[in-house]
Amino acid sequence: MKKLLLSFGVVFMAVLGLNSVNAQIEKGAKIEFNKEVHDYGNIKYGGEPYCSFEFKNTGDEPLIISNAKGSCGCTVPEWPKEPIAPGAKGSIRVKYDTNRPGPINKSVTITSNAINEPNKVIRIKGEVGPAPESGMPVNNAGAPTNN
Repeated sequence: MKKLLLSFGVVFMAVLGLNSVNAQIEKGAKIEFNKEVHDYGNIKYGGEPYCSFEFKNTGDEPLIISNAKGSCGCTVPEWPKEPIAPGAKGSIRVKYDTNRPGPINKSVTITSNAINEPNKVIRIKGEVGPAPESGMPVNNAGAPTNN
């Protein structure tokens, strides 16, 4: 009987110990985005270049975003430099150079102290239409003239 009670006590203590370890692991900032991809769709050449990615700190410590980097120079993110309190919301604003016709498929890598995703990748996609005609006369050197 003593062995049974002792075994039960050891198992009970082990379970309690694991629960406290799990509780400690879960402490920290957590970042949760409303969306991970922004689709510009078919956007006009030179069209609105900005989009926003809303997020919330669902953790129990302040969230600090230390960096956000676009996959190329045509994708420029802006992020909050101050800590985001537990339960508070924030936004990452991304500017894409819409003076580049063709498909958009770019990413922004966010580096933070979030325990769930310390290196989070968000994406933008879409298609920029062709550049407008300039309206400038074409140089037709060598073409016959009507003089």
